[in-house]
Amino acid sequence: MSDTMQVFDRSAKRRQRRRAASRTQDYDFLRAAVAERLLDRLDDVRCSFPLALVQGCDAAWLEQHLQGRGGIETLVGMDGVAGRGLHVVGDEEFLPFGEQKFDLVIALLNLHWINDLPGALIQIRRALKPDGLFLGAMLGGATLTELRQSWLAAEAELEGGASPRVSPMAETLDAAALLQRAGFALPVADAETIPVTYGDAFRLMQDLRGMGETNAVLGRRKAFTRRATLLRMVELYQQNHAGPDGRIPATFEMIALTGWSPHESQQKPLRPGQAANRLAAALDTVEYPIGGRPKA
Repeated sequence: MSDTMQVFDRSAKRRQRRRAASRTQDYDFLRAAVAERLLDRLDDVRCSFPLALVQGCDAAWLEQHLQGRGGIETLVGMDGVAGRGLHVVGDEEFLPFGEQKFDLVIALLNLHWINDLPGALIQIRRALKPDGLFLGAMLGGATLTELRQSWLAAEAELEGGASPRVSPMAETLDAAALLQRAGFALPVADAETIPVTYGDAFRLMQDLRGMGETNAVLGRRKAFTRRATLLRMVELYQQNHAGPDGRIPATFEMIALTGWSPHESQQKPLRPGQAANRLAAALDTVEYPIGGRPKA
C-alpha cells in the first residue's frame, strides 16, 4: 500500500484518454500550442539528445512538432493508451525503464493527473543519464477558473453545496519546489496563460471531453448532473465572463518545468562570501553591514 494521497481516479482517466485517442486530431489544439511553447526551450540548449522519451502522447505525434530540434535520433512514446511509432503503454507513476537510459524526457500535459507527483518526478530524474534534460508541461491552478467559479455558484444556488467539478492543480511555486525535491539540478518553473474563447460553455465541455481532460477526481459526483444545475452554470458563465462579442473565455495555464540530471560539469551556486563582485557595486549604491544603516 502506498502512503500517497489518492486524489485522482487513474482508471477513469485511462478510460477517458482511450475514448479521446480515436479523435485526437480534432481536439489537439491545446496540446499542439503547449508542445510548441515547450519545445522552443530546446532551441536555447546547445546539446544533442539522441535518445528521448515523451510521456503523454505518442512518438509519431510529437515528431511532427520537433522539426529537428534537440538532435533527437530516437524518440520513444509512453502513455496509458496505445499510440503510434515506437510506443510503450505504461504508467507514469511506475516507469517501466531502468536508470540512466534517456538523454531527454518530455512530459506533455500528463503530470497534472498524477497522484504521486514527487515520486513520478524522481523516477524521471533517475531515468535520465547524467546531465540529461527534463522538460515538462502541466496545467496550473488558474486553468478553467471561469468554469470552476460557474459550477460552484450554480451548485451552491440550486443544490445547497458543491462537488469537485474541476481538478485541483499545482501552482508554479509548488512545481519549482517539487523539481528541487526530486533532485533536479538547475530547476526552473514558469507559467504562461493560453487564452481560448468559445461561443458557449457547452462547446468548451465538448472540447474537454475530446481532449480527455474531463473530471477524474476520486471525490467527484457519480450521479448524472441535474439539468437545471447545468443550465444555470451555463447561464452564470455567460453572465459573469462573456466579452462584448458574447464569447466566453476559458483560461488554460501552462506550467513549464525544466530540470537537469545532476552532473559534475554543471554550474553550482557559490558559497556565501565567495562572490567575486559585490551587488552594491553593480547597483551603484552604498553597502551597510546588518544593523549599521544610518537613521534617516
